[in-house]
Amino acid sequence: MKIYGVAILAGCFLAGQLLGSLLGFWMQIPGNMGGVAFAMFMLIMLNEQMRKRGFLMAETENGIAFWNAMYIPIVVAMSATQNVKAALSGGWVAIVVGVLATGLCLLLVPLVSKIGATKDITRSSSNNT
Repeated sequence: MKIYGVAILAGCFLAGQLLGSLLGFWMQIPGNMGGVAFAMFMLIMLNEQMRKRGFLMAETENGIAFWNAMYIPIVVAMSATQNVKAALSGGWVAIVVGVLATGLCLLLVPLVSKIGATKDITRSSSNNT
């Protein structure tokens, strides 16, 4: 069985791990801060840019969609193994990172919702005429 999109996923994963490690270093924490989230965000954005420019074959697009669908179960599994009490006893860092991550996600909702909105609006308006 061929799994398409793995090279794109691997590149995004490595870049996300690098960014997460740099963020951890910058915050003076010996660990990766959000590497998987950075990787998935890059995968989503790269997928959209490649689709707009016509660089994606249907098989590759389906492979990337598969990995996007796997994101939530992976994060839930990773979160289940984390010690929340130890993270919160770490002090201000856990609270600041949690608030910043939540705030950033809230700010990105309008941007992400606009990704396919123009295509849908033009289709629905052309059907009404």
